[in-house]
Amino acid sequence: MSQIFAIFATESNLNIIEIQVVSKFKKQGGVSRAIKPIIGSIYGLLPNYSFCILVKKGVIFATDKLNIDKIKNRFTDVKNFETKDILAFYNEIEPGIKSSTVNWRIYSLVQLGIINRIGRGKFVIGERKNFLPEISSKLKIINNKLINKFPYLKVCIWDTSDLNQFMKHQPGRFYIMIEVEKEATQSVFYTLKDLNYAVFVEPTNDILTKYLPSDKDVLIVKSLVSEAPTQFVNNIITTTLEKLLVDIFCDKMLFSAQQGFEMRTIFIEALSKYTINENKMLRYSGRRGKKESFIKFLNSVTNLRQQQSLTAKV
Repeated sequence: MSQIFAIFATESNLNIIEIQVVSKFKKQGGVSRAIKPIIGSIYGLLPNYSFCILVKKGVIFATDKLNIDKIKNRFTDVKNFETKDILAFYNEIEPGIKSSTVNWRIYSLVQLGIINRIGRGKFVIGERKNFLPEISSKLKIINNKLINKFPYLKVCIWDTSDLNQFMKHQPGRFYIMIEVEKEATQSVFYTLKDLNYAVFVEPTNDILTKYLPSDKDVLIVKSLVSEAPTQFVNNIITTTLEKLLVDIFCDKMLFSAQQGFEMRTIFIEALSKYTINENKMLRYSGRRGKKESFIKFLNSVTNLRQQQSLTAKV
């Protein structure tokens, strides 16, 4: 693993950011003096002192100090565990170990994929992966047209077919979801309509059941909830799994095909296959005014999943 330093500079100001921090340092009268004690040499800044990346080969911690096999054995069958549990684990092996040392080991374990962070100070053993929705050529084209028209607008775009991998029964229709700031929904709607797309803005149940065309892709424009958890995939802002799960729980009319037993199936499959940050889901469900009911549902799904796991083991 490499130790990476990013240097952002102007002629009058220098900011040094150590991405993988091993030992902290301060600016000491110039680039050379600040970096040489750690890196040893400088490969040169870009013109006008704009940006530079420096790399030092090395490892953060020796893997024998991480006790990877032992930590897997300790926590593999645990639903999730916290920072204090990892601290207790290392304290058994090295009594009196500093919490700062344990924090760096946790960082290394996360970077190595040994454990996955699912919330603030909450982890699972890292056999699961991150969810990345498919960015089709259709999504790219639509996104590019909107960005060209509204260069400062945040556009979150995704396809409801992303839910297919979690569902037992496949729906007959999919939507391309386009979420933007509330004030921009009408402008985006008319822009896409002028481009001859089959587009609807915040559609009612009557529109969804009676007026959607069967021969064209259907675009749905809706308001993007503030602080919604999104991610960049292929330079496009799209949904996260945390957002997707909360959305199908809150938008029962729009996601009617994903309700009932099907929604339980989706949650169980998603929780089994991917790393999910529960804190993000709870914050977002709170932003949507459904936190209490969402927690109740999530707990019921988690209990069902545990029962299924126990039955499979027996």
